[in-house]
Amino acid sequence: MNTDNYRVIEIARGIYQIRIPLSEDLNFALEGLNCYLIEGTKGWFMIDTGWFLPVSFGALEESLHSLKIDFSDIQTIILTHSHPDHYGMAGKIKQQSPGVKLICHRWESDLIEFRYINFSEPREDIAFLLGKHGVPETEIPSLGSASMPVLQRVTIALPDHMLYGGEIISTGIYDLEVIWTPGHSPGHICLYEPQNKLLFCGDHILPTITSNIGYHVFSGDNPLGDYLNSLNKLVHLQVDLANPGHEDSFRDMQGRINNIFEHHTQRGIEIQRLIENKCTNSYQIARQLTWSLNLPWQEFPPLQKRFAITETIAHLEYMRWEGKVKRTLKNNYINYDPLSD
Repeated sequence: MNTDNYRVIEIARGIYQIRIPLSEDLNFALEGLNCYLIEGTKGWFMIDTGWFLPVSFGALEESLHSLKIDFSDIQTIILTHSHPDHYGMAGKIKQQSPGVKLICHRWESDLIEFRYINFSEPREDIAFLLGKHGVPETEIPSLGSASMPVLQRVTIALPDHMLYGGEIISTGIYDLEVIWTPGHSPGHICLYEPQNKLLFCGDHILPTITSNIGYHVFSGDNPLGDYLNSLNKLVHLQVDLANPGHEDSFRDMQGRINNIFEHHTQRGIEIQRLIENKCTNSYQIARQLTWSLNLPWQEFPPLQKRFAITETIAHLEYMRWEGKVKRTLKNNYINYDPLSD
């Protein structure tokens, strides 16, 4: 095992961050998933797992051993959400230690079945949604199936207990407040530890990149609105150190939240200008927006292209509910027009 691919950091007494590699390729877009271990009186609590690859499992196993912990010492796995890079190793850990309890928000519990077990119907729904928003028929097959390869990185485990938000999870040493923060996923949660003023924020707040907030068959009708409201819930929370699912822990969480609000404001302005220039369906708009992926649109990988389109729809729907654009149906396609038309 190449120990350069992972690391273990004690962020407070008895609380550790473990960087789990998501690929053997060090140039992979996300260098790793941050798994957190929190000491308890009857065992350890784990926040998120990484997805299952031999390199990921090996890194987690060696990290535990470096702390003189085994899988049997883990009492509970808490999922911030059920995306594969946060959930995918849960089943493998349960195989190693069947007594481990898996808990997540009720929305995520429901979505595990649709994302990883009965996924054929949602796949058809995704294809239909993309078509209604202007994606050419020739591109729909590749975009609709773009996430299928990650199924190989998920070992399924069903939750033992559901959360709704507002609960206090006690390890016997630390208390973790469950804060429901929908947006990136409908049942996304953050966990607040008040003794050290720590926030475990999953993919809700990342230090340098913005979370993917996409409109899709699982998202609800206004995921960006949900996300921005969830950010507002945290603005006045006393946090000394925010601990995200990716990248590094960071301070000045309020400053980062302000940056994220500004990013979405500027994206809305960019979209509004395109609509006023008669660019009216989501696919047309997504093609012309500014993306951090420094490639021509036609060279976007299918999954990144799908993310871009569903993020664009999320922005347009947010603008619709804010009264800034109107949604119309033209020739059986969904379009967004200026209110003055």
